[in-house]
Amino acid sequence: MKRFRVSRVFLFLAGNGLALMVRPVLAQEPAPDAPPAKQDAPKSKPNKDSATKSAADQPTWDPLRAEKDIEVGKYYMRKGDVDAAIDRFQDATEAKPGYAIPFRYLGEAYEKKGKKTQAAKAYQRYLDLYPHAEDADKIQKKIEKLYKEVEKERS
Repeated sequence: MKRFRVSRVFLFLAGNGLALMVRPVLAQEPAPDAPPAKQDAPKSKPNKDSATKSAADQPTWDPLRAEKDIEVGKYYMRKGDVDAAIDRFQDATEAKPGYAIPFRYLGEAYEKKGKKTQAAKAYQRYLDLYPHAEDADKIQKKIEKLYKEVEKERS
């Protein structure tokens, strides 16, 4: 008899527990006769996704965010979205100002975009921050080439 009561109590509690678990799921479903919510077509906006500018609580110096910005910027470069890559590399320079690597990538992005003066300045900043870089000679030659091309265009 005692076993029968224990099993009834157990079944009662299990049934109520199951009902409580199902109830929140049901509450999240829209009413069947409700019209679907009307959604406007998304408008394309220029990319102004700078974490330090859009969130006041975001720290200015954030090395982990700088690394993530570089990673995402390189992804955008592979996809061909040079403007988005430039935005990300600039964010990385703001998140970790003394870090040379984003300036090299920024130079590459500006060069692809055809902005030779800005590319040369970014490359120069890279060399200023990292004068003993393995690719310093190569970057110096790029800077000289870019400035020569800018002078040719001006003439």
